[in-house]
Amino acid sequence: MSTFRFARCFATRARAPRTSAFAFSSLTPVSTVSVSLRNRIFPSVSRNYTAQTSEKKGGSSAILWIGAGLIAAGAGYYYFANPELGAKNIVPTNKEPDYQKIYDQIADVLEDNDWDDGSWGPVFVRLAWHAAGTYDKNTKTGGSNGATMRFSPESDHGANAGLKAAREKLESIKKKNPEISYSDLWSLAAGGPKIPWIPGRKDDEAAACTPDGRLPDASKGSSHLRDIFYRMGFDDREIVVLAGAHALGRCHPDRSGFDGPWTSSPTMFTNGFYQELLGKKWVEKKWKGPKQFVDKETGELMMLPADLSLIQDKAFKPHVEKYAKDEELFFKDFAAVFHKLEELGVPRTGDEKVYYFKTKD
Repeated sequence: MSTFRFARCFATRARAPRTSAFAFSSLTPVSTVSVSLRNRIFPSVSRNYTAQTSEKKGGSSAILWIGAGLIAAGAGYYYFANPELGAKNIVPTNKEPDYQKIYDQIADVLEDNDWDDGSWGPVFVRLAWHAAGTYDKNTKTGGSNGATMRFSPESDHGANAGLKAAREKLESIKKKNPEISYSDLWSLAAGGPKIPWIPGRKDDEAAACTPDGRLPDASKGSSHLRDIFYRMGFDDREIVVLAGAHALGRCHPDRSGFDGPWTSSPTMFTNGFYQELLGKKWVEKKWKGPKQFVDKETGELMMLPADLSLIQDKAFKPHVEKYAKDEELFFKDFAAVFHKLEELGVPRTGDEKVYYFKTKD
């Protein structure tokens, strides 16, 4: 099984993970590693774009690299309330944003030994996902446009617990660059090197806040997952594909209420989530927290009720089995589905500029 180490969203060097309760011996520290993984993990997904050079009209579709975290925060499976205040609204100017400069500024603030596992990347990706995941295909509301999580009541939704810190961290970038919309800033913060990115998201006002309950609840099963993801426009296969992001990261009791990683290599993007889901016996964890499961052998890995529903449901399980056997297929399909997620609610014509960013050495 090939593996790809995820440590930062932008920089070209990765550090060994900090020691923690889940610093498993199987994680081999590395000093340097390229993060230009798109050719393997995110193959080109064609839309109406055919660019080959930087900042050119057209271009292959924007595939926003998930960094370490759509994911590190449980792919949006949160339901414990933690009221937050939205960031102040800075109105964009008519000046054309210098996206490369903004990209570099985001890269400069990513590493932080005092935050989580040493990087803001995972929570930035979670922020982008929770904005996109509010989309409703029937009402055409929510999605990557709007950045309405800046306002209450959306900022107070239990699913968005812990994201106030991410919004506040990016506020310093926004103040330096008022010309970029919050919507584009949040999306750009979830991006990575040598990945095409398309701007054009517009901010909205508090009146456009989406209702609570549009993001998945990890305590529920397959019927709930279908209700949530069908509303966005995803099918059963795509639901299973997005769940595979749980190969990365861990849950945090102070954010989702849950605790622990899904795999023994939570900084590597692999098909390990599916293999662990099928290959281990899962028992309910005995603790005072919300219902979750741990592997019977070690008790160090965990699964959520929504995760287990993927192998309990007859329609979901074949997709789990397929991706457990074929990592390359998982990478290919994940690229397309994650791109679709990040474009939800964003009107496109096919004539937008596509940006390819230079990485910082």
